Amino acid sequence: MKLSISQSELLNALTIVQKGITNRSTLPILSGILIQTIGDEVTFQTTDLELSIQYTAPALIEEEGSTVLPGKLIVDIVKNLPDAAVHIEANDEGVIISCESSSFSIRCMNAVDFPGFPKVDQQQQISVPFETFSTMARKVCRVVSKDESRAILTGVLISVENDVLKMVATDSYRLAVTEAPLESGQAEFTAVLAGGFVSDLAGLPKTGENISFALAENQIIVSYAGTVFVNRRIEGRYPNYKQLIPSSYETRCLVSKSALSSAVKRSSLLERSGSQVRFSINVASQTIQLTTNQDVGSTQEIVKAQIEGDDVEIGFNSHYVNEGLSAMDSPEVSFEIQGSLKPGVFKAESENYLYLVMPVRI
Repeated sequence: MKLSISQSELLNALTIVQKGITNRSTLPILSGILIQTIGDEVTFQTTDLELSIQYTAPALIEEEGSTVLPGKLIVDIVKNLPDAAVHIEANDEGVIISCESSSFSIRCMNAVDFPGFPKVDQQQQISVPFETFSTMARKVCRVVSKDESRAILTGVLISVENDVLKMVATDSYRLAVTEAPLESGQAEFTAVLAGGFVSDLAGLPKTGENISFALAENQIIVSYAGTVFVNRRIEGRYPNYKQLIPSSYETRCLVSKSALSSAVKRSSLLERSGSQVRFSINVASQTIQLTTNQDVGSTQEIVKAQIEGDDVEIGFNSHYVNEGLSAMDSPEVSFEIQGSLKPGVFKAESENYLYLVMPVRI
């Protein structure tokens, strides 16, 4: 195998596929990256036997062939090469990687031992503008649960119904829901994907292309910008989150997002792991007073707001409130409450984003 490819294109390919490398397996081949050349293209492939990633890029191919290189090592080498053409030449004994005045001789593994890329029958398929998907995913991925004992909550519910894309995540203490309209004619679609996988997809480089999702029994196939991902879906029934969202409120506040966010951050300084913050909402003064009391001291913040309804006092975990507010881009957010023991709902109407937080006793 002999090929030439630009350092930037090679690094981009390796950065994408390295997410599929595993060093925890008893199979050493799974810690490597399969490189194959066919025609005028080079394909990079990784797998941990659950997630498989394949990336194809144009290259100058002098001799077709395939090899498997140690994943972490090849990524580290290419990161430190100059931005110039990289030449890769492989034989049965090893691989020589050269770029300008640099040259590396690396031991390789036999490509015959590398697992084949999964062949799956695609069923329902949707196509979404990548920027829409990425923006929505970043708003909900931070809410997925880290508790593996309830696997379904470690995932993001992605659905399309009536040409509306919706993403939902919850860890049972808070809930994030966002939606966006799509072009007409999209198929109905429902799947729960691992939160880490969705987050990795959202972090891919923006190209202006659409990202597509297709179902295949217990797997999901994602295609985007020359890359194909095949991953397991999370099995099980997602909780009926809709019944958690209140249909009315007793108190509603319209408040500057930056002012409220800054006040919550300052209120949580006494205990960075997430202190209890008391929200005292006063209709007469049109203010929200935030107070915390910890062993080391206390804080008090006053934020102006447009308030309608009844006075109320309610407590929240400051870390949860901060995460919800940081996901919003709107200059103003609404904050709706049904009572001191009911969930608080933060909304960014212009973004179709809802963030629900369970209260704590005060």
